[in-house]
Amino acid sequence: MATSEVDAFANEEKRTLELGGHVGFDSLPDQLVSKASAQGFCFNILCVGETGIGKSTLMNTLFNTTFENEEASHYGQMVELRPHTYELRESNVNLKLTVVHTVGFGDQINKEQSYKPILEYIDAQFAKFLEEELKIKRSLFNYHDTRIHICLYFIAPNGHSLKSLDLVTMKKLDSKVNIIPVIAKADTVSRNELEKLKIKVMSELVSNGVQIYQFPTEDEAVAEINSSMNTLLPFAVVGSVDDVKVGNKMVKGRLYPWGSVEVENEKHCDFVKLREMVLRVNMEDLREQTHARHYELYRRCKLEEMGFKDTGTDSQSFSLQQTYEAKRKEFLVELQRKEEEMRQMFVNKVKETEAELKEKEKELHERFEQLKRMHQEEKKNLEEKRRELEEEMNAFNRRKVAAETLMGQALQGCSQQPFKKDKDKKNFFSLPSACSLTSGRNLN
Repeated sequence: MATSEVDAFANEEKRTLELGGHVGFDSLPDQLVSKASAQGFCFNILCVGETGIGKSTLMNTLFNTTFENEEASHYGQMVELRPHTYELRESNVNLKLTVVHTVGFGDQINKEQSYKPILEYIDAQFAKFLEEELKIKRSLFNYHDTRIHICLYFIAPNGHSLKSLDLVTMKKLDSKVNIIPVIAKADTVSRNELEKLKIKVMSELVSNGVQIYQFPTEDEAVAEINSSMNTLLPFAVVGSVDDVKVGNKMVKGRLYPWGSVEVENEKHCDFVKLREMVLRVNMEDLREQTHARHYELYRRCKLEEMGFKDTGTDSQSFSLQQTYEAKRKEFLVELQRKEEEMRQMFVNKVKETEAELKEKEKELHERFEQLKRMHQEEKKNLEEKRRELEEEMNAFNRRKVAAETLMGQALQGCSQQPFKKDKDKKNFFSLPSACSLTSGRNLN
């Protein structure tokens, strides 16, 4: 069939036929509902906010349960993301819920890089899904999708506007995830101050170009309610899992000395509006926006980095094999260039090391020669001192021998004298002294 005939067939007006009886394809929606209900759904929530702002309490209130969560301290060195996955069931519908808390967010003195761990976590989940898509044997049907579908950004009510950290973080996240800002602990602010804070927050988001999630208005069934809810952003919420008695009934709320705050009372806070918009009306749209907008943007950027493209300038289709070969050649050339650079760097390093070793060897040789000369001089001095000591010792021995000879002669002369009478015994006992004096004179 020629190209002109194909175009003419494609442009032919479609005809509408009426069936003569019941065929059965009107049960397709029922089939999809049954299949989706059996397969179950997944929904992933990222809670970003300062420590102690009420993230865990709001999650427990939102799903009317108590999730396991560890208390975080204010002394973390860096921001840590802790994901927890739970299996929920409501009216025969299974939901695999993942709640991710940002532990330590805003607690550091230097908050400049506080948003980076959050971005890295979101990109890591996108990378996992892309890796699963690019596999030869894919299993997307039962794959646990961990991509973040919604980011509830908690704003502290203790200021008159957004902090710099809030603006920077939301600006970095708006292209990665659907952001819904919420004012936490709204019961600590008066109604007038809360309205002013809402207006101030939205004006700052618009002036800084932060794109938050807008509830869709294309569907006529939810266009009216979504349009009205878009004007109420950010939601002012209060979370509580405690039951308080108001009148004759028990409700979820907080009890104060001056009164009580009901969580599900729309006059007290926007908790009901948040639950309606996120879970009951726009949950599937959040999932679709995550896949069709944020994930597709990440996927397109990654594939372009890998060298893939849809069509060329002449609108011709491309070949994956050719793209792979071209990318492989570029990689090999780049690898060869880096290898050559590393080899040259290694050669230069070896030459520098050899020069340093030669210089060290020369220094050591000079030091050795200097020590050798010092050793020879010390040895010569020691030899001279040894000779002097030997001469002194020989002279001392000669004097000692002479002294012993004179002493012997003196003792022999004293022994030859006759003994005197007893009356001269005193002089006899003093004879050695006289003899010693005589010998001393002789020695002198």
